[in-house]
Amino acid sequence: MTKPADLNIKVFADGADLAGIRAMYANPWIKGFTTNPTLMRKAGVADYKAFAQAVLRAVPDRPVSFTVFADDFGEMEAQAMEISSWGPNVNVKIPVTNTKRQFAGPLIRRLSEAGVQLNITAVLTLDQVRAVADHLAAQTPAIVSVFAGRIADTGTDPVPVMRQALTILDATPRAELLWASPRELLNIVQANDIGCHIITVTTDILNKLSLLGKDHGDYSRETVEMFHNDAAAAGYTIPRTKCTAPAWNSPSMVDGEQLGIQAAD
Repeated sequence: MTKPADLNIKVFADGADLAGIRAMYANPWIKGFTTNPTLMRKAGVADYKAFAQAVLRAVPDRPVSFTVFADDFGEMEAQAMEISSWGPNVNVKIPVTNTKRQFAGPLIRRLSEAGVQLNITAVLTLDQVRAVADHLAAQTPAIVSVFAGRIADTGTDPVPVMRQALTILDATPRAELLWASPRELLNIVQANDIGCHIITVTTDILNKLSLLGKDHGDYSRETVEMFHNDAAAAGYTIPRTKCTAPAWNSPSMVDGEQLGIQAAD
């Protein structure tokens, strides 16, 4: 069973809470950070640049991705150059299309050829992966973020898609595939097992990392204990009725030994 120490994939923390980012930076499992305008807005961030610079002071030596938010490609380019200037560990997130569904390929090519480290975001199709790979400069590191969780939300298994995406990116050796929008801890194991380079994970899932490799029998007992303790804390009772109680000692009842469960000493 996989344990945290067995993982080869790089785990990036995804969020916009500065205190949480500082806490995650102290965690050696966390190899980088990502955020986006939606997370920043939810966290109450009012000044985009000031927040980004505070993050970079807290995280001076691991990759951090910040997103452009213009819809016009010319303005996107200006924002990308500004964001890139904030630090050598910055990846600029460029959406694969704008809101008009126009492919950002020419912009990706210009920025990548200029040496800007990109994180191409909101990718959901293999055609998009191919098109992005064709526009990345061979000499410039880049990340291609495929939103596997959103693919799964449509009822499609993302694992075969991510496997094929890895094959496509083989032709662009400085591009890394990022499994974006995971929905559960299992996604980390799935991404690791297929050889995905990076997975970006929110705090609620990161807090479950210690469960990797946990004994299922122990987890069962702890679950029963949780139900028992919560019922006691709530003061729940079930008033007795006149019906006859089950004969637990009757030979017809299935006991723990018959189920192969070891009784407590």
